[in-house]
Amino acid sequence: MYQATENRYESMPYKRCGNSGLHLPAVSLGLWHNFGGVDQFENGRAIIHRAFDLGITHFDLANNYGPPPGSAEENFGKLLATDLAAYRDELVISTKAGYTMWPGPYGDWGSRKYLLASLDQSLKRMGIDYVDIFYSHRRDPETPMEETLGAVASAVKQGKALYAGISNYNAEDTRTACQILREMGCPLLIHQPKYSMFVREPEAGLLDVLGEEGVGCIPFSPLAQGMLTDRYLGGIPAESRAAKSHGFLQKSDLTEQRLGQISRLNELAAGRGQSLAQMALAWVLRDARITTVLIGASSVEQLEQNIACLEKRDFSDDQLAAIEEVLA
Repeated sequence: MYQATENRYESMPYKRCGNSGLHLPAVSLGLWHNFGGVDQFENGRAIIHRAFDLGITHFDLANNYGPPPGSAEENFGKLLATDLAAYRDELVISTKAGYTMWPGPYGDWGSRKYLLASLDQSLKRMGIDYVDIFYSHRRDPETPMEETLGAVASAVKQGKALYAGISNYNAEDTRTACQILREMGCPLLIHQPKYSMFVREPEAGLLDVLGEEGVGCIPFSPLAQGMLTDRYLGGIPAESRAAKSHGFLQKSDLTEQRLGQISRLNELAAGRGQSLAQMALAWVLRDARITTVLIGASSVEQLEQNIACLEKRDFSDDQLAAIEEVLA
């Protein structure tokens, strides 16, 4: 039987999420990859155990995580029913709905019917009565935001979620979402955008909106699907994400210019006494508007290496300037 370490809260820093009373760990664990039905259950189990022992209390899921879709929630539910049963009140569990989950017009996008049905399915898969955060996973351009966010607010008012979140909304829509949810008596807790050294769009207004509105921010893909690691310094490994014909990272993304940037950023990281991945995570966390950074992990060793980014989070002006020169 798993028993969490007694000192699990001693080394992980926690930060208030926006203007709320909820504190999140500086590093959160996402179950997007490596925790589905096609993956080794015991490996995922070991990663989650180690994460909690290191102070990670926030576990981020979505209805379609797997593959197959839903299987990450099912596997996490198995752990909640056994290993983590005694620790439910120490965990922040999030899920989302917004991408394709089942066939037909009611299994995708942002209708009230889809979101609330999806949440019920997620709760059943995980075997719990509520999630801590329920997200609208993406903005539906064909559905009024009042309907989509009204469904999220209903989930909170029904006790099926404690907090409301959104993901992949632009700055303008985020400000509108804040107003809509505020008027519904369900303030927006958190936004989950894609943000990394290679994806800078949130800096063009979104982070300002979050700061002004008092909303937390949890960037996903902070390592740019593995590009901001040492994995591609010597080319494209046969078993890597970029070598696969499917997925978000393709060989075409690793241009000569991009590989040159990765190499130079790796040199800067070495000068800081960090790996490239550790520097990239610390770089995301440098902004005071960032509450926590969302990482993935395929092994306990990788998890431990990434969490070590917290040992060196400060940057000098010269270091930041050197990074910007490379990224330019």
